[in-house]
Amino acid sequence: MSAEILRVHPDDPQADRIDYIVSCLRKGDVVALPTDTFYGLAVDPVNLHAVERIYQIKTRQKHKPLSLLIANVSQAYELARDTDSRLDKLAEKFWPGPLTIIVQAGTKLPLRSTANTGNVALRVPDAAIPRAVVERFGLPITATSANLRGASECTHAACVRDQIGDRVPLIIDGGPTARSQPTTIVDLSLGDGRWEILREGAIPTHEIVMVLER
Repeated sequence: MSAEILRVHPDDPQADRIDYIVSCLRKGDVVALPTDTFYGLAVDPVNLHAVERIYQIKTRQKHKPLSLLIANVSQAYELARDTDSRLDKLAEKFWPGPLTIIVQAGTKLPLRSTANTGNVALRVPDAAIPRAVVERFGLPITATSANLRGASECTHAACVRDQIGDRVPLIIDGGPTARSQPTTIVDLSLGDGRWEILREGAIPTHEIVMVLER
């Protein structure tokens, strides 16, 4: 069975279409939608059956946690614990944008949603569609890239359809994504004020260093 393709305006998402996407997420469906980097697979992170479905679709290794999209930095504090000023500094400079920040997860997320690591990767995307979905849904959504393991990430809906159109019920066509680079990932979960750049992506390492070391 092939996926339904739903066109949504990338800059001014139609409210009725956002409501429809949210209704699908509440049912436990997996929805492919555009972010500011690549298309991602969105589910309710508290619905463990839906989370499991993502691992099945991507044949993803289960020790790898899924990143979450949030609407604002206040949601980060609701989902994290033991944060400090480094989160504020990075969020103020780079959110919304292509920066994923790993922090220690609070109690609102099931341990399974963190791949039993106790950590969660968060970001506020610079894209109207996922932010509108999160705001309407009232919860974060998962953001792992909408591609098969080992295949290239997708910057447009047709790529998602070609790779996994028979595995997801709904693909949101919001046009091409704004970037073709992955997010930069910074790990703040290490404790004792330590941090580490796990992946350099759209934001160069030196810009992260300038913010955290000033």
